[in-house]
Amino acid sequence: MSTVSFEPAALTVPHAAHRLFDGREIVFFAREEADLPSAVVDPRAPEERAGHGELRQDPLTGDWIAMATHRQNRTHLPPADQCPLCPSAPGRESEIPADFQVVAFENRFPSLGPDLVDLPDPDQPPEIGRSYPAGGRCEVLVYTPEHQGSLAQLEPEEVQLVLRALAQRTAALSALPGIRQVFPFENRGEQIGTTLHHPHGQIYAYPYVTPTTLKTARRAVEHLDRTGRTLHHDLLDQELSDGARVVVAGDHVTAYVPWAARWPLEVHVVPHRHVADLAALSGDELDELAVIQRDVLARLDALYSTPTPYISAWHQAPLVPGLRDAARLHLQIVSPRRAENKLKYLAGSEAAMGAFIGDVSPEETAQRLRDAL
Repeated sequence: MSTVSFEPAALTVPHAAHRLFDGREIVFFAREEADLPSAVVDPRAPEERAGHGELRQDPLTGDWIAMATHRQNRTHLPPADQCPLCPSAPGRESEIPADFQVVAFENRFPSLGPDLVDLPDPDQPPEIGRSYPAGGRCEVLVYTPEHQGSLAQLEPEEVQLVLRALAQRTAALSALPGIRQVFPFENRGEQIGTTLHHPHGQIYAYPYVTPTTLKTARRAVEHLDRTGRTLHHDLLDQELSDGARVVVAGDHVTAYVPWAARWPLEVHVVPHRHVADLAALSGDELDELAVIQRDVLARLDALYSTPTPYISAWHQAPLVPGLRDAARLHLQIVSPRRAENKLKYLAGSEAAMGAFIGDVSPEETAQRLRDAL
């Protein structure tokens, strides 16, 4: 499977790249050039990077599975004074050796990378028993130097900087050899499996197209071939016309609960213009997207007396000819929280068969979110 040539977007954000003690890249972002650190020195003693994993292809499904046993020793819920995502201070060295507004760096315990790899086409018969290096890239994106808080509690301009950083990283990672999909996401809450409390997200650059993206991109291609229209355009038109599941609508972006929501809480945030990824957005589109994302997350937290755990997943078009043009950027926010003290667990039907059963109607969820603020 070949990859498309990636054209960097015109939208830029002040940023500066440096190196950490083991050679990993760290990139600082700021609203103004003058706020970027001019010199960054990681005082930790140089050492080799963590061990690499491997990729194995499941012969039954064709899916790629990353074996990353070296991640067993990664940092897990440290106390606040040992947080690796707070800026370094005298007597406490962290992963971030300078003050910052927003920063991205290569994960010290990556599932993929740091080497790159060119994998065979997923439609080819798998070579049973053969593995490949787990090529790709895994990065951590830290939203704020403040240890407490969440994305929803940041100021609008702070969230806008986070999205500008994600757009820059999408462009940079998409240009790497062998990368076929860039996936920014956030896990929030211990119920989701978060191992660090500091507000942050992650970015995976895969050397293959993930199963969900491959499935949805192919359906988008089929719809475009059959109708001459993009699938997400028709979905958005339907939601705006119906209105029952719309949570909030702006000039450039709309958030709605999807017609066939899988999760008790699920919202899709969709730009009105058909774009492949964050790097293709205009400044106005990106800024409104940040405001609406923040609004939706605040509504989720307002539903109950305690913060709502969630996964925030940026679906971006794969970097593969024939799939990229029909696929569309959108943000999917989901939570397993089905009541104040109840979570939805994936049991037999969902976990084994992928056959989801809805606990709450999408229309009821949308109404609750509209009324939350």
